[in-house]
Amino acid sequence: MFHVNAWGIPYAAAMVGAKLVLPGPGLDGDSLARLIDDEGVTVALGVPTIWQGLLASLDKLGSKAETLTRTVVGGSACPPSMIAEFRDKYGTEVVHAWGMTETSPLGTANALLERHAGMTEEEQAKVRESQGRPPYGVELKIVDDEGSTLPEDGAAQGNLRIRGHWVVDSYFGAEPGTTLESDGWFETGDVASIDPDGFMTIRDRSKDIIKSGGEWISTVELEGIAVGHPGIADAAAIAAKHVKWDERPVLVAVKAPGARVSEKDVISFFSDKVAKWQIPDAVVFVDELPRNATGKVLKNKLREAYGDVLLA
Repeated sequence: MFHVNAWGIPYAAAMVGAKLVLPGPGLDGDSLARLIDDEGVTVALGVPTIWQGLLASLDKLGSKAETLTRTVVGGSACPPSMIAEFRDKYGTEVVHAWGMTETSPLGTANALLERHAGMTEEEQAKVRESQGRPPYGVELKIVDDEGSTLPEDGAAQGNLRIRGHWVVDSYFGAEPGTTLESDGWFETGDVASIDPDGFMTIRDRSKDIIKSGGEWISTVELEGIAVGHPGIADAAAIAAKHVKWDERPVLVAVKAPGARVSEKDVISFFSDKVAKWQIPDAVVFVDELPRNATGKVLKNKLREAYGDVLLA
């Protein structure tokens, strides 16, 4: 429970008297599927990597996870195809959330507003792709590289700032006054947009976003599309060096078991989903993606390994 004390769930469960089921080291899909069925789990929380394994095992084991009504996804963006699979195959609602250790941990959670009730299922699904709105006591804003506040129109993308009562005040050992900006805002390191209703969408980590010919390309969006391909089990998009455009997207992908998918197949899958200039220039197939202890892909390792593939 080292990762923000399991997102605070052990405390929340105790406060409301809810049963708490902890999987321990059994985080593989088969173990989780059996645990959910045996213990009658209704709400499950974790990173997308965990749910990829669970969905594969539910399909393999023939389980419908009938008690599972909701999953809360954080740590990294949940692919739209995963949200749809949980909803359509298992009747499970996916709740996007975002936070950091520095925000103790909740920064936002996605709960639809009353006005969304009249939307079509497709329109609601689009809203659910965002990380949601901040709770009471937390403020968000996006700024440009000069620190000027950008509009909350859902289109402008900028560096995400957060401010609130339980947001970190200073890092241990840091010089006083160096952790927060002068007016109390904390720099998250994320690039995001905020819509007029206050729903925040993470577009990328500032260190991961691809800048090609002066235009931004979101690795989060490319990865969400890639894992929607039936022949792809996992994927990460990185910035590769390019002689003309400085950087171009390259997709590092893991094939689904038994899949016979080619680079051409994957690239063509993007053709009607993003602008032509955002489509990855190349696909590199690997056996697995390097991840840290919390399930996040180590893109620095991927850039070291494949950052020069377009120069060869």
